[in-house]
Amino acid sequence: MTVLLVMAKAPVAGTVKTRLCPPATPAQAARIAAAALLDTLDAVRATGLTPVLALAGRPADGLPAAALTGWTVLQQHGTGLGDRLAHAHADTAALFPGSPVLQIGMDTPHAGPAMLVAAARRLDAADAVLGAAADGGWWSLGLRDPRHSVVLRDVPMSTPDTGRHTLDALASRDLQVAALPVLRDVDEWPDALAVAAEVPASRFAREVATVRRTLVPSATS
Repeated sequence: MTVLLVMAKAPVAGTVKTRLCPPATPAQAARIAAAALLDTLDAVRATGLTPVLALAGRPADGLPAAALTGWTVLQQHGTGLGDRLAHAHADTAALFPGSPVLQIGMDTPHAGPAMLVAAARRLDAADAVLGAAADGGWWSLGLRDPRHSVVLRDVPMSTPDTGRHTLDALASRDLQVAALPVLRDVDEWPDALAVAAEVPASRFAREVATVRRTLVPSATS
């Protein structure tokens, strides 16, 4: 059974989604982050795949306890995002030996259960899957053998070329990589507006709408 690994930060004001500020306040940005994470947890739960959360921070910070019922929760560790990603894959592989791992973040609440299941199934025929993000990064990485995640330690993260460098790193191991749909992840306010429009009934969209109502008209577009 494929493991669906979510990388996330505890939604604490001032430490998460700070690029939404302004126009959002730190507290509003944290509520948007919490909503995105809760929507993501629901989507993963609906897939029927094995759920694992690798969290930076404490589960009690900004998340209801019931949201993590049935989840394996790991603490992120390492220096830098690439190292933390590699550790999270390795820790998951140790808990679920022999299982492929599909990893996503908390920035794509519009990635629903059907998309995630389809992505996991691609690992039946490919060594890896990579979902590019519109900003040049990536929103999902799947590995049939998660030990290959060690290559992430040398990939520069959060740059316009992160996706290309990740693909090159996987290719350096002679892995067959299948492409997933390109998605826009939520980094800045225009991203939040665009993603909210894709999932208008979501918690995420409701929190974005709450912030929009507090803004002057020129800031909401």
